[in-house]
Amino acid sequence: MGKVFLEHPGGARIYSCEKCGTALTNKSQLISMRFTGATGRAFLFNKVVNITLSDVQDRIMLTGRHMVRDVSCKNCDTKLGWMYEFAVEDGQRYKEGRVILERALVSESEGIDEMI
Repeated sequence: MGKVFLEHPGGARIYSCEKCGTALTNKSQLISMRFTGATGRAFLFNKVVNITLSDVQDRIMLTGRHMVRDVSCKNCDTKLGWMYEFAVEDGQRYKEGRVILERALVSESEGIDEMI
C-alpha cells in the first residue's frame, strides 16, 4: 500500500486533526468562524491539505441547497467536515471550493513564525 504522503501548510497557527495530529491548514486560510456543523461551531477555510473527499452529495442546509463532499483526514480517515462543490443560490457561491472544518474535530496549535 505504501506510505501516506502528507503536506505541511506552514504558518504561525496550525489547525490539525484532533485524533491523529495531522496538519490540515493554517490561520491565514481562515475565512470565517461563523458556521455550524453537526458537532457545533465550524470554520470555513480557503485551502486545506491532507484530506480525502467523498463523492458529491446533494444536501439541504440552513443556507439552502448545496452540492458537497465530506472531508476526512488523509492519515486516520476521521470525518472532519465538508467541502462545498456548488451552491444553488447566487449569494452562497462564495463557498464553492471552500472547506468547513468542525471545531470539535480539529485542534489549533502554534506553528512556525515565517517572519523569523
